[in-house]
Amino acid sequence: MFLTFDPLYWMILLPCLALSGLCTLWVKSAFAKWSQVAASNGMTGAQIAKAILDWNGVHDVTIEPSQGFLSDHYDPRSKTLRLSPQNFSGRSVAALGIAAHEVGHAIQHARAYAPLQLRSAMVPLTMLGSNLAFPLLFAGMFLHLSGLVLVGVALFGLSTLFTLVTLPVEFDASRRAMIALREGHILEGEELSGARKVLTAAASTYVAAAITSLATLFYFLLRSGLLGGRSD
Repeated sequence: MFLTFDPLYWMILLPCLALSGLCTLWVKSAFAKWSQVAASNGMTGAQIAKAILDWNGVHDVTIEPSQGFLSDHYDPRSKTLRLSPQNFSGRSVAALGIAAHEVGHAIQHARAYAPLQLRSAMVPLTMLGSNLAFPLLFAGMFLHLSGLVLVGVALFGLSTLFTLVTLPVEFDASRRAMIALREGHILEGEELSGARKVLTAAASTYVAAAITSLATLFYFLLRSGLLGGRSD
C-alpha cells in the first residue's frame, strides 16, 4: 500500500493541505501589509525585545539576528532570541509584533511555563518518531507485521502530540506579546490591531499543522486496522 495511490489518503489529507496553504498565504499577506507600516515609536524589533525582557526581569537572554525570511525563534538551550533581519532591525508593526512574540517564549522559559517545558522534553523523542514512523508503518503493513505497525503508529502519535502541545505554547506567547505591546504603550490603536492580525495569522499555521497531523494519524489508524477493525 503506497500513499500516492491510495484515494483515502488524498480524501483525508487534501483538505488539510489546502488549509495549510491558505494559512501560509494569510501569514505572508498579513506580514507583507504590516511590514510596510512603520510603528510610531521608531524602535527596532531588537530594541523592543530587549525592553520587554528588561521589564520582565529577564536579563540573561542574548538577542541576535538570524538568517532567512521569518526565521525568528527562541532557543531555550542557549537562551538566545534570534530575529530574522527584517524583524531584528525593522521598525514596522509586523517586526515589533513578531519580536514581542519571541520574547514571549523567552519569558515562558524564565517562568518555567509547563507546556514549554513539556514541548522541550519531547523534542528528542519527537525527532526519533518523525524519522522512524513512516518506514516502520510501511514495512509493517507490507510485511503484515502488526507489532511493527503498532510501533510506527505510536511514534507518529508522538509527533502528533507534539503539534498539539505546541498550540498552547504559541497562543500563550502571543498573549504575552500583546499584553507587553499594549501595557508598555509600544503600539496603540490601529498599530496594536495590526500586530494582533500578524500573530493570529502566524498562529493559524500551527493549528493547520496539528489538524494535518491528526488527520494523518487517523488515516494510519484506519489503514492499519487499529481503528475500525480492518485494514486494506
